[in-house]
Amino acid sequence: MQRKLHTGIFLAVVIAALFSAAGCDKLRARDKLNKGVQAFKGGQFDLAVEDFKQAKELDPNLTNARLYLATAYANQYIPGAPSDENIRMGQQAITEFQEVLAKDSNNLSAIDGIGSIIYNMGGTPFDAKKLEESKTYHQRHIALRPTDPEPYYWIGVIDWSLAYRGNKDMRELYNRTAKKPIKETDPMPPALATQFQEKYGSIIDEGIKNLQMAMDRRPDYDDAMAYLNLLYRQKADTEATAEARDTDLKLADELVDKVKAIKQRKMNAPPAS
Repeated sequence: MQRKLHTGIFLAVVIAALFSAAGCDKLRARDKLNKGVQAFKGGQFDLAVEDFKQAKELDPNLTNARLYLATAYANQYIPGAPSDENIRMGQQAITEFQEVLAKDSNNLSAIDGIGSIIYNMGGTPFDAKKLEESKTYHQRHIALRPTDPEPYYWIGVIDWSLAYRGNKDMRELYNRTAKKPIKETDPMPPALATQFQEKYGSIIDEGIKNLQMAMDRRPDYDDAMAYLNLLYRQKADTEATAEARDTDLKLADELVDKVKAIKQRKMNAPPAS
């Protein structure tokens, strides 16, 4: 009986020590997280990365440490820079965000983070597949929180990027053999407009719809209006008649005027107290 009593006391002491150590690690993790946040805000990203790494190691369940670590990597990624170090930085950001999603598949910060970094990777140099992949993360955000305007905006931006690049490429290809080359501002010849409609018409319509939904959720969303203006100009190149093209261009011009009015109103608004 006495031996069993001693054994029980020993186990209790060991368990208490383990819980105490775990508690200390969690406190140290939060201290490292706070130091990393201060370094991050000060633009000291290398120092912040090391603090966030240590916080994650001390407390693997500290989600904010993983999110900040991913964001610190993402902030150091330079779109289009070809160095191995830069590419590795972008991939590390994605990996850290994915680790968050492995534990919490509905974490919007991680979903948005991956969508953003992949968009940057696909913009320079242009990579349509990456832009389409980025779009899936914004669609995932919408499925979880359909009242947020930002993911609709980003889908519209991506669709404009795809359509604009396609328009540019098709015009360049046409001009290689055309007797009378067309300028960027010229209407597409009917046959080329039909090809553009067949390949990019649905993308343009999707972008227009999403930007309109972004504006429904934020009526003064001037950035969304600016891209909707640009998408209507792409839609004008898909039209079969001059009347339809003029209608699209009129809608685009009206949006330019709305953007100017909103920006002027914001400039004239008194600063928030």
